[in-house]
Amino acid sequence: MDVSQTVKTDVKTQNGMIRPNTFRVIAGPCTVESYDQFVASAKAVKEAGFEYVRGGAFKPRTSPYSFQGLGEEGLKIMSEVAGELGLKVVTEVMDPYDIELVMEHAQVLQIGARNMANFSLLKRIGAAIAGTDHGVLLKRGLSATVQEWILAAEYVTAEGGDNVVLCERGIRTFETATRFTLDLSAVIVAKRLTDLPVIVDPSHAAGRRDLVVPLSKASVAAEADGLMVESHHDPQEALCDGEQALPVEALLGLKEELSPFAGAMGREVI
Repeated sequence: MDVSQTVKTDVKTQNGMIRPNTFRVIAGPCTVESYDQFVASAKAVKEAGFEYVRGGAFKPRTSPYSFQGLGEEGLKIMSEVAGELGLKVVTEVMDPYDIELVMEHAQVLQIGARNMANFSLLKRIGAAIAGTDHGVLLKRGLSATVQEWILAAEYVTAEGGDNVVLCERGIRTFETATRFTLDLSAVIVAKRLTDLPVIVDPSHAAGRRDLVVPLSKASVAAEADGLMVESHHDPQEALCDGEQALPVEALLGLKEELSPFAGAMGREVI
C-alpha cells in the first residue's frame, strides 16, 4: 500500500478537542495516585488556563512490580474532580472490557503506544464511540512507521469513530540522551497525509522535564495541533514518571511561553 497516494481519512478536524486556529494543551499527572493528589494537579491545570486534564487510571508499566494505577477508583476520582472544575478528561483504555466504563468517566479515550497495533481494541473503541461526542487520542507505537500509525487510526475511523487525534510521543532510536527520540518530521508528514489532527507528547519523548518546554515550542513550529504534557503538584513524590513532569510553576507559565510561537503561526494557545 502506498500511503502517499491512498491514505486520506477524510474525517472532521473540528472534533471538539482540536479547533481551527488554536493550539490545544492537555496537561496532568501520569497517574491518578489519590484524590488529594489529583485535585492539586487538576487545579493547576485549570489555573494554567487549559480545558483538558489527563491522568492514568489503568497504567501499563514495563515492570509488573511498578504502580499500575487505581483502576475504576481512579476513573471516579478524575471524573468527579474534573466535573467540579469544569475540565474534560483524557485517560487511557487498555482492555476492550473497560471501554464502556472509561467512556462513563472520560471525554477522550487514549490508546497508548503499546496498544497502537492492538487492532481488536481499536475496532471495539471505534464502534463504541461512533455517534457519540467522545474522542480518541492514538499514540504512535515505539517503532511504528507513519504509515502504520495512520492505518491504525483507520481501524477506529472505519468503525465510525471519526473523532481521532494522532499523538507523536517519540520513537526508539540508537540515541540515549533522551528517553525516546521525538520525531517532529512525522508530525508534518502525518498532517500532510491525513485530515487527522496531530499533537505531540514531549514529556514521554524527552523523559526529563528540562526539555519539555523547548520541545513544546518546536512542536508549534512543526505545525502540531497541540500538546499533551505531564504535570504534577509535587513531581519529587510522584509514583510514576515524576522526572518528566512539569511542576506547578512551569505549568502556569507554559501558555505564556508558547503564545509568541503559536501567535506567529496564527494560533491561540488554549
